[in-house]
Amino acid sequence: MKKRKSIRWNTLRITALGFLSVIFSGGILLYLPVSNAKPIAFIDAMFTAVSAVCVTGLVTIVPASQFTVFGKAVLLLLIQIGGLGVIACAALFFFLLHRRLELRERIVLQEAYGAQQLGGIVGMVRKVIAGTLLVEGAGAVFYAIQFVPEFGILRGICYSVFHAVSAFCNAGIDILGEKSLAGYAVNPVVNLTTILLIVLSGIGFTVWFDVLASVREAFRRENPVRWRFGRLKLHSKLAIITTVILIAAGAAFIFIAEYGNQDTIGGMNTGQKLMASLFQSVTTRTAGFYTFSQGALHEESKLFCSVLMFIGGSPGGTAGGVKTTTFAMLILACVTFARGGNDTECMGRKISVANFRTGFCVVMVAFAVFITGTIAVLALEPDSVATIDVLYETASAVGTVGLTADLTPRLCRASQIVLMIMMYMGRLGPLTLVLTFAGKTHPRDKVRSLPKEQIMVG
Repeated sequence: MKKRKSIRWNTLRITALGFLSVIFSGGILLYLPVSNAKPIAFIDAMFTAVSAVCVTGLVTIVPASQFTVFGKAVLLLLIQIGGLGVIACAALFFFLLHRRLELRERIVLQEAYGAQQLGGIVGMVRKVIAGTLLVEGAGAVFYAIQFVPEFGILRGICYSVFHAVSAFCNAGIDILGEKSLAGYAVNPVVNLTTILLIVLSGIGFTVWFDVLASVREAFRRENPVRWRFGRLKLHSKLAIITTVILIAAGAAFIFIAEYGNQDTIGGMNTGQKLMASLFQSVTTRTAGFYTFSQGALHEESKLFCSVLMFIGGSPGGTAGGVKTTTFAMLILACVTFARGGNDTECMGRKISVANFRTGFCVVMVAFAVFITGTIAVLALEPDSVATIDVLYETASAVGTVGLTADLTPRLCRASQIVLMIMMYMGRLGPLTLVLTFAGKTHPRDKVRSLPKEQIMVG
């Protein structure tokens, strides 16, 4: 038990310090003259490195005009490392060297990915890396349909690869200009490709493998067409159902709330409004691209999108936030309690108390970071900065989303440092809690039980 705990803390240190070292190295590289078409402040280079490694997307400069080809290549590498994770990238390095992973290293991988068992962990990491490269490659091919005719072969391919990686890693950083994908707001190829990449990565690799295994199992039977959703594990079903509900609810809300807003989707026809609303709903799931001005959103839309950004994507993928399954589990706990039950139930299964505690801790700590960061930025900024815009900004930072109401470059340096800290904590937060608390037993639980006493709530 002590050895396992030691490895868990070792994994935590590797993850936390690994991200810090990559961020600092990336910031230095982005600060070099060879990376920049014009002079850049060191804090802007560091902010961009934090945003890239934490796959957030908030930027204080315009990457398209600021960085040279070398700088954009560094930015792409930082995004890819941030999306895969430091430990997975270290494992990839060992694979390329044909070095066999020792038992301790395999346990570190198991802890990092939250795998139930040690057996097959190396194979799973290989599948994660291969699947990532495969989907990013497919995304680049679809992007090329638009970008190659528009920008030429070489530049079009480079743009396609960069944005495929950025979309799949949920980074939301683009090299098209100041307005992200606003120039392609009614382009179905760019919209649908981006949506698919965001959803596929945000749903989590665990769900990928479960769905593929279930489909293979169905095809081995006599009647392969009878594949059933019920064959999936509870985690996969909960992640998929919650993702679909949140995307649909977000798209419907944006469509209704912004229908007549001429500064967002008001000038589009109905089909284009639906596509733009769907894109906005999906991108709030920690992606950060946008196809219309975020600053022009109505206040109720900004608040609703802030909630979606705080929830984020699903565990085991490239998304941030408190995660869909955590949110769903807390809702289920409330519903079960309201019905007079004692256990958190879902689809004929009982969710363990330890699982619930971990999820509750993730939400509370993320909420504490969100509120603390929001108060700090409000205190540092003048009264002319709207509170809802600050909420939108900090929710985007802690959820590692990257959407901004045109605020990031206008913030003072102290506020930008607060955002950097929030992005870093948002990237590590849920993972840190899982590695730290999952499976731990309080020392007092082994000795004696304390007397119970009720307190008033509500």
